[in-house]
Amino acid sequence: MADDASAEFHAFFDRHYAELSRLAFLLTGEADTADDLAADAFVALWDRWDRVRAADHPVAYARGVVANMARSRVRGAVRERRRVALFWSRRSEQTDGPDVAAVLDVREALRRLPFRKRACVVLRHALDLSEKDTALALGISVGTVKSQTSKAMAELERLLGDRTAVETAESGRR
Repeated sequence: MADDASAEFHAFFDRHYAELSRLAFLLTGEADTADDLAADAFVALWDRWDRVRAADHPVAYARGVVANMARSRVRGAVRERRRVALFWSRRSEQTDGPDVAAVLDVREALRRLPFRKRACVVLRHALDLSEKDTALALGISVGTVKSQTSKAMAELERLLGDRTAVETAESGRR
């Protein structure tokens, strides 16, 4: 029985590791952190494998674990940044000549969204999950997914629109 569970877990890992790593990346914006979170999630899943494999939607359960770990990581990073800001003056972080400006703009706009809104947008639009699957992954209702996604998209449009307007105004002054 233990060998069956192990084989089943390894098959689950092979099928879903890349997706869960990509989810973690889109939620945190950091590739190294994403790999760590996906690995940590699979350790947690293995510890509870009997519960996971008995779940109606094991992948949704796994996505929820990754989302919760990403939320904790983001919150910890925010706390750390606040502590550092107490001791050091904040400098603007600009990249010189990014290769793909639009991607960087979207990533920055995503980082500015509250976690739940960001998670809804990433799961719905980047991973192309249904509203139901997104709700399962985040442990929220389908209605909450709809409202959070709608509000997040409006906020992204505002953030990205503001940036475009500022860039246009700056280029007109030159």
